[in-house]
Amino acid sequence: MGIRSPMPSVAMMRPLPMSPAPWNRESYNALQKHGFINTSNDPLSTFSIDVDTASYSNVRRFINRGQQPPAGAVRIEEMINYFTYSYPQPTGNHPFSVTTELGPCFWNSQHQLIRIGLKARDIEKNKLPPSNLVFLIDVSGSMSAFNKLPLLKQSMKMLVKQLDKRDRVSIVAYAGNDYVALPPTPGSEQKIILSAIDMLGAGGSTHASSGIITAYQLAEQVYMPKGNNRIILASDGDFNVGITSRGELQKLIENKRKTGIYLTVLGFGMGNYHDDTMEILADKGNGNYAYIDNILEAKKVMVKEMSGTMFTLARDVKIQVEFNPAKVAAYRLIGYENRTLADEDFNNDKKDAGEIGVGHTVTALYELIPAGSNDLPTVDPLKYQQVNPVHKEGISNELMTVKLRYKPLHSDQSKLISTIVTGPVPILADTSIDFRFATAVAAYGQILSSDETSKQKNFTNIIALAKEAKGKDNEGYRAEFIRLVEMTQLLP
Repeated sequence: MGIRSPMPSVAMMRPLPMSPAPWNRESYNALQKHGFINTSNDPLSTFSIDVDTASYSNVRRFINRGQQPPAGAVRIEEMINYFTYSYPQPTGNHPFSVTTELGPCFWNSQHQLIRIGLKARDIEKNKLPPSNLVFLIDVSGSMSAFNKLPLLKQSMKMLVKQLDKRDRVSIVAYAGNDYVALPPTPGSEQKIILSAIDMLGAGGSTHASSGIITAYQLAEQVYMPKGNNRIILASDGDFNVGITSRGELQKLIENKRKTGIYLTVLGFGMGNYHDDTMEILADKGNGNYAYIDNILEAKKVMVKEMSGTMFTLARDVKIQVEFNPAKVAAYRLIGYENRTLADEDFNNDKKDAGEIGVGHTVTALYELIPAGSNDLPTVDPLKYQQVNPVHKEGISNELMTVKLRYKPLHSDQSKLISTIVTGPVPILADTSIDFRFATAVAAYGQILSSDETSKQKNFTNIIALAKEAKGKDNEGYRAEFIRLVEMTQLLP
């Protein structure tokens, strides 16, 4: 995370008891954890990718304040995908590579893990297309706190300083009403843009839907056919005027995404934070979602990872895994609870799914119960059909086939990538550093979300595994994760 002063010891950082939880006005979507699925009954697992990272930084905010996060705040895939992994650069015509790795399950020695990783192509900054950016800024009274509008304005300035004369920047602000604080302006006009940001102040109610409509209209006025057209919505999600129901907001955003304009959602603040609203806006608006809890997170999102945050490389990216019942008796997807798709949606190009940005990495983990294990979910044998595990020559050693569909940026027809996974399963020490670190994050997330499948491993073991797998860690993000687990261990 750049240059920082030496961290005090963990003993010095014991979280202090807090007053009654200030997040009782915060709202989160309930998550139904994935259970094990018997492969003989259902060998297919289908889901949309997720490049959001909001959950990790939001969880960090709670832990740093000495509080346990609510279970709905813990989306394990977002915690895993907060970190980047050393997947190979793509080769050939596809915009990203697909990597798989097998290993033992850290929290259950009788099980296995499969890691599926995507790596989007890196593109040099001077080769990126021009941007048409519309900042949609919540300046209502609820945004007056130091970690809301003031932090947001600092974050905006970081991004603006990355732009040039090819880019266009607009600002729409909304409270009781919306207004255009800055008409479309070349990115090279830094003084004008920064002055408009400085003029933003908080006060009034929150008429977000009106601001959303105005922002899309403004983006369409200077639409760049081959550029990056994007609205950056920044708020605490506390919408209380106009369209306020999540269902109606979802319809509004789903209609607007047809314009070809993408949406980045940035969350700020605490106490009345509405994560459920922010997540839906990003998911339904062909966008991504980050939560900014401090200035270093702003730098990570707006500067270090600007290309991935702001420039989409492929759309509607879906993964479908077919498990071989002869090798895998049961499986469960870790995280992605609100990203699951019907199996038939995989080949349906009209079905919306997640986007992946320039340079992004995406990771998914499955926990596997090997064939022949006594530890199987109890399902009565099927009465009306016979299921026979595959033992055909040439594929009997295959554990699974991983298929991926995506749409190139300017096409509505998907393309298919397929890869086969075979054994054997190495011991944990022989797996990659990235495999072990992602496993540590998954184990931590499962404990935070009260997932009973990971209770067998305690925080001490997670810390030890993460330390072994820290690697180079140039930005210090993995070291911060270790500190976060240590702080969580001290909570009552």
